[in-house]
Amino acid sequence: MREDTHKTQNTAASGKQLAVPKGRTQRFGKFARLAGGVAGNMLAHGAAQLATGKRPRVKDLLLTPKNAMRLTKQLAEMRGAAMKLGQILSMDTGDLLPQELADILATLRNAGYAMPDAQLQEVLRDGLGPHFGKKLRGFESRPFAAASIGQVHRLSTRDGRAAVLKVQYPGVRESIDSDVDNLASLLRVSGLLPKHMDMSPLLAEAKSQLHEEADYEQEARYLNAFVRALGDDERFLLPRVIPSLSSSRILGMTFVPGQPIEDVAHAEASERNRVAALLFELFMIELFELRLVQTDPNFANYQYNAETGQVVLLDFGASRRFKAALVRGYRDLLAGAIAGDRPSMVKAAESIGYHLGPDNSAYRQTLLELADIALVPLIVNKPYDFGRSPIPRQLMQRIEPLRNNSTFWQVPPIDVAYIHRKIGGLFMLATRLDATINVHELLLPWLDQYDTAL
Repeated sequence: MREDTHKTQNTAASGKQLAVPKGRTQRFGKFARLAGGVAGNMLAHGAAQLATGKRPRVKDLLLTPKNAMRLTKQLAEMRGAAMKLGQILSMDTGDLLPQELADILATLRNAGYAMPDAQLQEVLRDGLGPHFGKKLRGFESRPFAAASIGQVHRLSTRDGRAAVLKVQYPGVRESIDSDVDNLASLLRVSGLLPKHMDMSPLLAEAKSQLHEEADYEQEARYLNAFVRALGDDERFLLPRVIPSLSSSRILGMTFVPGQPIEDVAHAEASERNRVAALLFELFMIELFELRLVQTDPNFANYQYNAETGQVVLLDFGASRRFKAALVRGYRDLLAGAIAGDRPSMVKAAESIGYHLGPDNSAYRQTLLELADIALVPLIVNKPYDFGRSPIPRQLMQRIEPLRNNSTFWQVPPIDVAYIHRKIGGLFMLATRLDATINVHELLLPWLDQYDTAL
């Protein structure tokens, strides 16, 4: 129902408006001014340091507070793929981006501008027809949430149901490819992305995913698929599509009440653990039963209904379907890890697209060691304390010495990267909720009955 939204509600609700730059020329100009401004700041800051006898590093000149503010402000103003890609990169857990850049881009998850009223009216007219006002009862022109691709408004249906309207910013779909290329070039030239890493597969996939997220008719189909699969499960609460208020750039849905999922952190331990376990179980249903996973790890895609204890599921634009062979290979990888069977893990990893190299190679050994660290909550058959987990620190310690080794900068198989991104998001959310749960116990039934599930 919302896209990266609950953290941006205050900005949107405050009435902070800014027109979305629509044309490619206009958006490229934004990137050019951004690059020029950053370069100017670097020269000024570098000259000041040289005057004091210091010899500054380029990286230190780039990552000044002024440049960080300029970068995030410009991406937030542009919205669309430029802002979305920044948000996606900021969710990285440290094995791709320098931590300084991840921290800068993380502020984009708190940024959001609303369209001016005139621009909003134009989008509504294009999407719902010239007489759109007759379809919108009690429409609130000020959005209660604004994010990278669209903003969300409250209204009522003609029969009095509470509803929301997700309205896409104009021009963002047409500018996806150029935005991704321009932002990647800016980060590459800046030296913030590893020069020896081939980013082309990741960027191509980012474009594909963003095009799909910008297709609200596709999102409606994904939402309907999740409703068919989970609509009768009383543990979850999902919105329903309103076809008469929907188009390729506008998505009308019933309103579902909830509060930020992080609020569960203030509940009793038993409730924190129940909710976190339910989110992991949901992921297993998505992957092993539906083979349709909502891959965006942003916390705003979940809410909590305190009255019913239900988990509210929102925003299905980043959903992704996986082939049975891929899911089977991933299942075999997990089963091999649980059994401590290295040959089975290697075979499964290669079946899903990893190229591990020769036996006993440093690359193969390192990847297996990283898997051993990351999979502890799934392998160990006891409640795992996410709030006190040493895994992020252990992974960083293992990865840090490899940052300048080009052998280890290979983009993982794209489908697996999406799965790991989702798991990483669940890990962070379980940590935020200070949950202690036996993930191994939740996983085992899915591995045991896997053959019949497919």
